Amino acid sequence: MSNAIKYEKIGDIAVLTAQNPPVNALGVDVRKGLLAGIQQAENDGAKAVLIYGDGRTYFAGADIREFGKPMLDPGLPDLCNRIEASPLIVVSSMHGTALGGGLEVALSSHYRIAVPSAKMGLPEVHLGILPGAGGTQRLPRVAGTEAALDMITSGRPIKAGEALEKGIIDRVTEGEPREIGLAYAQELLDAGAARRAVGDMPAPEAIDFDVRYETLLKKGRGQLSPATAMRAVQAACEADSFEAGIKRERELFMELMNSDQRLGMVHAFFSERAVSKLPELKGVAPRALADIGVIGGGTMGAGIATAALLSGLSVTMLEMTDEAATAAKDRIAGNLQGAVKRGKISADQFEALTNQSLTLATDYTSLANADLVVEAVFEEMSVKKIVFTQLDEVCKPGAVLATNTSYLDVNEIAACTKRPEDVIGLHFFSPAHVMKLLEVVVADKTSIDVVATGFALGKMLNKISVRAGVCDGFIGNRILSTYRACADHMILDGASPYQIDKALTGFGFAMGPFAVADLAGLDIGWASRKRLAPTRDARERVPSFPDKLCEDGHFGQKTGKGYYVYEAGKRGGTPNPDVPALIEANRAELAITPRDFTDAEITRRYMCAMVNEAAKVVGEGIAQRPLDVDMTLLFGYGFPRYRGGPLKWADIEGLDGILADIMAYAKEDDYFWQPAPLLQQLVAEGRTFDDLNRENS
Repeated sequence: MSNAIKYEKIGDIAVLTAQNPPVNALGVDVRKGLLAGIQQAENDGAKAVLIYGDGRTYFAGADIREFGKPMLDPGLPDLCNRIEASPLIVVSSMHGTALGGGLEVALSSHYRIAVPSAKMGLPEVHLGILPGAGGTQRLPRVAGTEAALDMITSGRPIKAGEALEKGIIDRVTEGEPREIGLAYAQELLDAGAARRAVGDMPAPEAIDFDVRYETLLKKGRGQLSPATAMRAVQAACEADSFEAGIKRERELFMELMNSDQRLGMVHAFFSERAVSKLPELKGVAPRALADIGVIGGGTMGAGIATAALLSGLSVTMLEMTDEAATAAKDRIAGNLQGAVKRGKISADQFEALTNQSLTLATDYTSLANADLVVEAVFEEMSVKKIVFTQLDEVCKPGAVLATNTSYLDVNEIAACTKRPEDVIGLHFFSPAHVMKLLEVVVADKTSIDVVATGFALGKMLNKISVRAGVCDGFIGNRILSTYRACADHMILDGASPYQIDKALTGFGFAMGPFAVADLAGLDIGWASRKRLAPTRDARERVPSFPDKLCEDGHFGQKTGKGYYVYEAGKRGGTPNPDVPALIEANRAELAITPRDFTDAEITRRYMCAMVNEAAKVVGEGIAQRPLDVDMTLLFGYGFPRYRGGPLKWADIEGLDGILADIMAYAKEDDYFWQPAPLLQQLVAEGRTFDDLNRENS
């Protein structure tokens, strides 16, 4: 018997206790122990078997240390089939979480009981795969086709009460999992209950699977795992036998296991957990955080304040006038009302947050006791310096002074204070209470405990925090400016904004670059171009058509017109008929004869520009690891998760081919297409970006 499973016999009941802390993951020792325990129970003359988890949970899922490796015997599918085939009554008693393989083990049991707080689900689609141990065949038989499809294709976990309603479990009972499980197993024996194998149940009802398949592909922007998982559920409905359905599930599972999307999503899974764990912060205590100040109550400042309030912090919102402060409070209240509607907070909590935790102010002295102050004022250096000069005068010693700048030099901002070691960049993404990304921008003199405080705040706010160095645009916006410039170049050379947006949403982006620009506001890019114009290299290709839109007062969604025209009450926009003429005039100015682009060429150039700039960002140390770039683009810029991030995509595509394409593009424009030294080095050494991640983990 494996040490991971304890065996004991209590009367007629054999008890298999999982003892594999912290989450009783279904590693090979647990699987061996369960298999041996079932066999021993049958040999010992037991009439029932109880399976439960010691500690804080039932089986929370697979052992992540085995990801990407061949599964050692016994495999989980064989284990589940063996549990179900036992002539004894097998009961699972569930608490904590039963996810993925954990729920599949429970479904292979004959009866299931859970405590009210238990959660269960099949989240495999988030790893680019599908439940591969009978989950797609057993869940539809107990819950019905629609309920099973919802859980399997979304990966959404559900609570015990909902699982009971769906028929996934048989009973919900308060108590210790061991005690309630033993009582339930004895009750079943006393009642002479029959063994009840899910695999023996009738096949679930079929639906129009072809229509659902197309819907899932569209909803997932090309992600294969939900749609493929649906085909496995289809097999549960239509296969000649349960065994044939299991066989089809395994075929589809292996299809996804061998896909590039699975590689991308597993990379995203591990990188999301690694990105905020920096070796330099090990053992470094962050400064205390209870009260924070936010300067500027516009969309960004209100979003930051909302996120802070929802995390339990007290917030002082500073505006320049009473009217502006009241408007800021209204924005925050509107955000919090959204949380009430979604069930995140109660009406009483809403009242407490808006009337007790939030303080409005118009005087900098109100920030005297703040532990951290973040400014979200106009993106102009002179304005930022005025703010930080004032903060330097009024904030207490040790207070963290943070700028939410998107592009500006944090070193220059810090230099206008007498405490540059307390200054840091905290670049939130709008809307800040919704978007998951936080760039923690570390200036030259930023103290290490201030860095730790930035990451601590990110954790409190439930953000994915990425360390960034100082340069124009940091990680995300610097790379954005490059791939966006590539898109502009393609327009000058013959593509249209609408073809580019279509090609890139086809690749899997949430939005194309021109729709994104309209959403963010075309005036932001306009201001950046004007700011950089005095130092611009004469060889740089800079189009004039975006500036013409701005000069005419068209800034995108907020003005109703940009690259697209937006009408009240309608989702999305329609192409602006004025834009093609602006582009044609710009081409005529530059004597460019337009040519056709295929969608594939558009995507390849766009991605090569992104990868090349990302490699420069890593090579210069602005991002410490390739995975930092990948997580920045995933969580802040709509990059498709199933591709893992631009540098994971590059590894999968092949770095040598990407470098070769960049060299070919450089024959047309050797200023823009300058190969990143790091990319050249990796190709020369036959290495990948993932190799760098492993070296720096």
